[in-house]
Amino acid sequence: MGSTQTVSTEQVNVDIGDMTDTDQFLTFMLAGEEYGVDILRVQEIKGWDAVTTIPNTPEYLRGVINLRGTIVPIIDMRIRFGLEKLDYGLLTVVIVLKVDYGEKSRIIGIVVDGVSDVYNVPEEEIKPSPDFGSAVDTEFVKGLATIEDKMVIVLDIDQMFNSGDLEIIDSCVDK
Repeated sequence: MGSTQTVSTEQVNVDIGDMTDTDQFLTFMLAGEEYGVDILRVQEIKGWDAVTTIPNTPEYLRGVINLRGTIVPIIDMRIRFGLEKLDYGLLTVVIVLKVDYGEKSRIIGIVVDGVSDVYNVPEEEIKPSPDFGSAVDTEFVKGLATIEDKMVIVLDIDQMFNSGDLEIIDSCVDK
């Protein structure tokens, strides 16, 4: 088994400055694209480690881990987004997030290719995602932000996992 390294969000140094109308996003890489999630939802960042698999679950639900007494489902974002599967390596990371749905919340882990950076993004810099019609599901894309000459896809994790995933996860994990 490989060693794991955990980084708590309290250890991330960020220049707060004057951020009255800015949001902070932790960005991560997935198949060469950069995605961002609200930093306030990030519980911790861990290196990939073995999971306990649960039979008869969706392919994207890789299994669960016990994180200090909490059973945390681990979701492979490549599979969830319909991207090519890759073998997990030294740079593979699990971002542990708090997701709200209805009156409930759940801690989940998402497997990504690697963590990129933390950015302060003014609200007005987040542009709505283009309308691709019914051919592409963009309901969980909060918007697009241009940061340092690159495009970052900002995700709404609550919406992303409210599309039936959390009910499926709950039924598989809370047996």
